[in-house]
Amino acid sequence: MKLDSGICYRALKARDARFDGRFFVAVSSTGIYCRPVCTVKPPRRENCRFFPSAAAAESNGYRPCLRCRPELAPGNSSVDATTRLAQAAASLMEDGTLDHESLHALAGRLGVTDRHLRRAFGAEFGVSPVQFAQTQRLLLAKRLLTDTALPVIDVAFASGFGSVRRFNALFRKRYRLRPGHLRSRRRNGTPTAAVTDALEFELSFRPPFDWTAVSAFLAARSIAGVETVEDGAYRRAVRLSVDGKEQTGWITVGMSPRKPTLRVAIAASLARAVPPVLSRVKALMDLACHPADVSQALGALAKRHPGLRVPGAFDGFELAVRAILGQQVTVAAARTLAGRFAAAFGDPVMTPFVSLTTLFPAAARVADLAPGNVARLGMPGARGRAVIALARAVAEGRLALMPNADIEATLDTLRSLPGIGEWTAQYIAMRALSWPDAFPHPDAGVMKALRATDARRVLAASEAWRPWRAYATMHLWQSMAKE
Repeated sequence: MKLDSGICYRALKARDARFDGRFFVAVSSTGIYCRPVCTVKPPRRENCRFFPSAAAAESNGYRPCLRCRPELAPGNSSVDATTRLAQAAASLMEDGTLDHESLHALAGRLGVTDRHLRRAFGAEFGVSPVQFAQTQRLLLAKRLLTDTALPVIDVAFASGFGSVRRFNALFRKRYRLRPGHLRSRRRNGTPTAAVTDALEFELSFRPPFDWTAVSAFLAARSIAGVETVEDGAYRRAVRLSVDGKEQTGWITVGMSPRKPTLRVAIAASLARAVPPVLSRVKALMDLACHPADVSQALGALAKRHPGLRVPGAFDGFELAVRAILGQQVTVAAARTLAGRFAAAFGDPVMTPFVSLTTLFPAAARVADLAPGNVARLGMPGARGRAVIALARAVAEGRLALMPNADIEATLDTLRSLPGIGEWTAQYIAMRALSWPDAFPHPDAGVMKALRATDARRVLAASEAWRPWRAYATMHLWQSMAKE
């Protein structure tokens, strides 16, 4: 990733939030690196070096700022193939993939050689994948030490370190602080969250963020028992596999009252699953979005709802099942079917919220169902068979429904499954794959908003919105919601 030092320095002096996460500034006179929105007095130009990632700054010997906290910077979205490959790898590393898999295995997941991945990754982030992963572990540990009351031993293992000794040594070498020292400094300021209740975090975004519209969209499509929007917050039950062990619990996500961040509470039972939970929340809430870029591309279409995001998916398989159940029925009817599906085949979970009682069934569980058992919930038999076919493809590893997956290959696999047409495939790409240019052109709401009757003409007209057609879809749906 090439950085223009003049543009970077001007953005730094202006504390321009549009550049937050796009680069980091290191100050030679202090040995510290910051986000461009840091509130400290801007350093002199000759003392600044600019890096495309926190890992690149740390590999050059700089330590993270304790005030602006580089670990809180938002991510980046892209439609460029090479950039998306590097970001897909980075997302998997945030999930802790390199803690238990080799780089060769990670590259295989992405359908490329490890050599090509290293080349693309270095071009995007300025460091090797292994260096990036190490920095991610350290920054997560720094976040856990700062924001939670987890014991240091739990912080070490939750961050992906194989031993406390290794964690302590690397933390002291890189940050010139003992982990316990950072914890004591934090306690002298703002108290950490009580581990017995929940782990609390903040995730940054680039403003504006239309939380009202996004939470309303999620509420209308929430699966009873599994997720809900109430008291101004999104809540859901969570099941994840970490190192082959199932982790269950709950999360809540809400808007911070004064800062451009989302506040996330994670059940203490999910302490070992913090990296993938936070990664999935970022995807669900589209925190990598650059709203200024989207607004510029969409023009008048985006003016009524500045900061509207494309809600992603916490679980790609769950979203895909929900998409199939929503074929040719209203949003309300699809929600009813999804609730029945979760109640019939999901598992119970204990949470402090009366509205969260159920874990959505895993793909392996659904793959073993008879199509008739699904259809009898109130849908055509063909739709039941489509759900089973999808589950088998996911369970067998033929289909990976995650952000930054290979778009064309995934779309081809989806289209090859029985009962999945272009609308369903594009909707899944839009939300489960976080593909910003997905466009479900046969959608009735999209066609109505455009006052069109020919899906092919709608598709042709959408060329003007590339590469942000998923955002155009959200704005078109919002325009219909007001009628």
